[in-house]
Amino acid sequence: MIDLPSSALRVAAAAAPAAPHPASSEPQLILAAVVGVAVIVVLITWLRIHPFLSLLLGSLVTGLVAGMAADAATTSFITGFGATEGSVGILIALGAMYGKLLADSGGADRIVDTLVSRTSVRALPWVMGLVGAIIGLPMFFEIGLVLLIPVIILVTRRSRLPLMRVALPAIAGLSAMHGLVPPHPGPLVAIGALGANLGVTLAFGVLVAIPVIILAGPVFSRFAARWVPVDVPGLFLGTEGEGDDAAATAAAADRKRPAFALALISILLPVVLMLGKALADITAPKATAEWKTILDFLGTPAIALTIAVLAGFFLLGIPGGMNRKSLQASLTASLPPIAGILLIVGAGGGFKQVLVDTGIGQVIASFAHGSNGIGILLLAWFIAALIRVATGSATVATVTAAGIMVPLTAHLSTPMVSLLVLAIGSGSLFLSHVNDAGFWLVKEYLGLSIPQTLKSWTVLECIASVVGLAGTLVIALVIGG
Repeated sequence: MIDLPSSALRVAAAAAPAAPHPASSEPQLILAAVVGVAVIVVLITWLRIHPFLSLLLGSLVTGLVAGMAADAATTSFITGFGATEGSVGILIALGAMYGKLLADSGGADRIVDTLVSRTSVRALPWVMGLVGAIIGLPMFFEIGLVLLIPVIILVTRRSRLPLMRVALPAIAGLSAMHGLVPPHPGPLVAIGALGANLGVTLAFGVLVAIPVIILAGPVFSRFAARWVPVDVPGLFLGTEGEGDDAAATAAAADRKRPAFALALISILLPVVLMLGKALADITAPKATAEWKTILDFLGTPAIALTIAVLAGFFLLGIPGGMNRKSLQASLTASLPPIAGILLIVGAGGGFKQVLVDTGIGQVIASFAHGSNGIGILLLAWFIAALIRVATGSATVATVTAAGIMVPLTAHLSTPMVSLLVLAIGSGSLFLSHVNDAGFWLVKEYLGLSIPQTLKSWTVLECIASVVGLAGTLVIALVIGG
């Protein structure tokens, strides 16, 4: 079985000057791991230093405390950083390009409008969960939320449903995709670090995301609507009130946009290509036929996302009235917002490499020796959840936990490694509170107080995290983990 994008990471790691033996004694290595993670947490939470710099400094401190020479620790970090950017970074950039093209062409608007306009009031919470998941599949959480807020508010006004009944299902769909399903940065870097198969992880991720969205979205929104009985925010209203809002919406609907079918095909294209490769690898791992070679090529993540971007020109851009200049502007504008994310995931790869090269990974593996797959999944979830609560960043929690768990994948099967990615992703969603930028984004857009945000958004994230873990464990039991 070919595991991508982890193959690039393995090549780089093989070329790296990895330490053949632990850098020092076992107690010192344990101390180094604890001190390194503590430095990262303190720098992010107390000193408010950017996660990239915090991960860089924490990695160097880990190496030095573990007994590595300063130049060796630096080389180890740079090797891990470069390997991660060379594989995962490419996918994140391509995903950002596609997401921006989907939004700028009007394809995202078309999908949202089509689904909502054909839905009864009773079914709206369920459809909003579906909308959040579809929009969240190719887009980062923050971008998807900004895109959906006008829809959430307009649908709430027209349907006269409580705000929580409309908003929370959509947000649950976005959040589940962000934490569990590639090509989002967190899952991608965990896949690369742990050597998971992207297609298998994608399939399991979608499977786990379904109950997460249902329980954290439409089901929980019934209770949240009672706990948080708030009015619709006065956003997107003109001076004449809702009439101007409706007129603006009608004007937006009149703009040239791609057809619903084209937009949906465009979104699902890379997913189908990657899943096709995964199924071929599972059903015919040793096949050498031409069809298998073609599927292997087309389903390679970088190729699948490149095809999605190129196909987007014709499925989204041209039907959306975009010319060459506007297409160029859209792709160019997609990259600056993800610069910080690229640096964070690269630094997470550097931290992982330091843990491996110092021998800390071997110590962690020895502690978990004899543990079954279920125990390892629970440990992974707990570590990610702990770092998430401490730092407020789902991405930092994912990349740090993945680095710590790398040594434990040696005796795990391919499906179990993919489930390990999902356990980490589930933990990274746990207990969003005041140190999380997403907490404030949701609070301000929905016009909530801090207690109201805690009773709605924070509880939603906890439900998503726990249900995601439960779904992961159920699959592990079914496959014999």
